[in-house]
Amino acid sequence: MTEQRAFPGAPESVPTARHFVSNAVADVPKEIADRAALMVSELATNAVRHGGTDFEVLVDRTPDELYIEIADSGDGSPVVRHASPRDTSGRGLQIVESLADKWGVRASTSGLGKTVWFTISLPEGRPTEDRAGCE
Repeated sequence: MTEQRAFPGAPESVPTARHFVSNAVADVPKEIADRAALMVSELATNAVRHGGTDFEVLVDRTPDELYIEIADSGDGSPVVRHASPRDTSGRGLQIVESLADKWGVRASTSGLGKTVWFTISLPEGRPTEDRAGCE
């Protein structure tokens, strides 16, 4: 099952993207659906805040795993920051790194933008091959 949707590059798109993913994975265990929705919130926020462009969310579910990606056409590449306790932001990729089974970033083939992806294994199977080809 694959679902995909485009969102405007605006702050109000973040909860809408989270809701889209929650609906798309409603039939997986709640803990996994919650992890996926939280990571999408973090990555959608990054796309809006740092990419400054519209973004797309793709959700692909196989019997073994969820594969989710957020693509934007903004400049730059995400980097895991190590925020101090006083910082009010900068923890999004740390959250993704800790909750995802695998994750990574790949540059767009057009030269503009990037895709940040992650996988979560489903309990009834094992992770599939790394289909993104890079981490």
